[in-house]
Parts: sequence; structure tokens; C-alpha cells
Amino acid sequence: MKLKFVNESREDKVFDVVVTTLFIILMLLVLYPLYFIVIASVSNPDLVSSGEVLFIPKGINFDAYKYILKDQRIWQGYYNTILYTFFGTIFALFLTIPSGYALSRPDLKGKKYIMGYMIFTMYFGGGLIPTYLVIKSLGLIDTPYVLMVLGSFSVFNLIITRTYFEATIPLELQEAAEIDGCSIPRFFLSIVLPLSKSIVAIMLLYYAVGHWNSFFNGMMYVNTQSLYPLQVILRDILISGQNVQADTTDIEYILEMERIARTIKYGVIIVSTLPVLVLYPFVQKHFVKGVMIGSVKG
Repeated sequence: MKLKFVNESREDKVFDVVVTTLFIILMLLVLYPLYFIVIASVSNPDLVSSGEVLFIPKGINFDAYKYILKDQRIWQGYYNTILYTFFGTIFALFLTIPSGYALSRPDLKGKKYIMGYMIFTMYFGGGLIPTYLVIKSLGLIDTPYVLMVLGSFSVFNLIITRTYFEATIPLELQEAAEIDGCSIPRFFLSIVLPLSKSIVAIMLLYYAVGHWNSFFNGMMYVNTQSLYPLQVILRDILISGQNVQADTTDIEYILEMERIARTIKYGVIIVSTLPVLVLYPFVQKHFVKGVMIGSVKG
């Protein structure tokens, strides 16, 4: 069988060149800041400040990382954040996946009103002070549970999950299982979940990243330093590195800290994002599939 190649017109070739060029420019605009943060965090602080570090690291040193990692609080912050992220994500999946499946079934009575109420909460909330008072009345202030519970449900994620189930799990499949004597819980656990690895993976990534990056909740609702998440501890390390004058009278130490203050900032970014960057390649294929299927209908 001979393959027939279609001759592209001049306009098509120009279009391809323009689109490819714009894509390359956009890719560079996205990747270069990330690359610069990496090379700046391991470069000589004086060269970074003077703008001589642009494409390759110069005067390689790890003073910023030494300063960050020597602080024992950072290991406690890692432990706390991993704990909050793990249990918070499990709790979030427990809420979102079954809810999304239930709302995807056309035979669920009142689902339009339920979805309408949930969508309403996306645009209107009680505000910071009422939320704080509710959390305080529940006895969650200054406990690890507050950072596991908050951020464990998202209406946006629920809509994606519901749409995924509508597009991939037909009602006829459930009806056939019921004819064979399969209950709805067993159908969900034995059939729906194995067929929904993509949406489970994407929800896991969304919620895990949200819990990992959680900063405001830790700052607002936790007062005990031993319960601080990593992001709050990194903020304290960054502030202490930039305001060292109040902590010591050693002139040489003050000058050295002023010198590496900027690279400390870049080092903090790397330390906080590295675990997420390591996790992402393992769920990348599910990420693309889950988002695309979940965006077909809404």
C-alpha cells in the first residue's frame, strides 16, 4: 500500500512555522525562570546580585543550602507536611471520588439542586472570620487535624470527577451488574475504581500539591511551632536570613548573611518544590488523560 503525501500550500507552511516559533518562545518563557532559580541557588551570591548569572552557574557554592538545611526545624517541617499531605489527600479522595460518581448517575434524585448548592459555594463564602470561628468551635485550632481537613474538598475537582464518570462509566454497565446481583458499593469498588485510575491519579496530584503548598492555613490556624508545615518554616528561615541584624552583633556574620540572602530565597524555592517535581513524572500520563476526558462535558 502506497502512502500518499499531501503537498502543503505556502500558507500552511507559514502557519506551521509561526505556530512552532510561538510554541518555542512560550516554552522558553516558562522554563527559563525555573532553570534560573536552579542555577542561581548554587551560584556565587555576588555574581547573582550583579546579574552575571544568566545561563550557566558561576562560582558554584552551596552556602544557601547549608544555611537552610542546618536548621533542624526544616526536618520537622518535612515530617509534618508529609503527614498532613498523606492523610489529607486520602481524606480528600474519600470525599471526592464517591461524591463525583454519585452525582454522575442520572437516576440520582435532586442532583441538580445538590450541584447548584455546591457551585454557589465556589463564588460565595462566609469569609475569614466566620471560618475561623467555626474551626475554633470544632476544637481544631492548633491541632494537626485542621491542616488535614482544610483543603480536602474542592467543588472544581468534584465537577471534573463527575464529568469523567459521566463520560466513561455508562449507566448500562451498572444496570448489567445489578442484574447479576452486584450491589452498588461492590460495583463501585470492584468495577468503577479499577476503570478510573486516571481520575484518581489526577485528583491525588491536585490534592497532594494543594496540601504540600498549604501556607495560609498553617499560618492562621496553628500556633505551636512543632506543628508548623514546611512552607511556614521556610518562610521563617527566609525572614531570619534577611533580618539577621536583630539576632546577632557579629559584623562578619551579618555581612555574610546579607551576601547570601538572595540565594537563600532561591534555595527555599528548590527545597519546597523538589518533592512535587519528583512525584509528577509518575502521574503525568494519567494527568493528561484525566483532565482531557474530564473537560469534554460540564
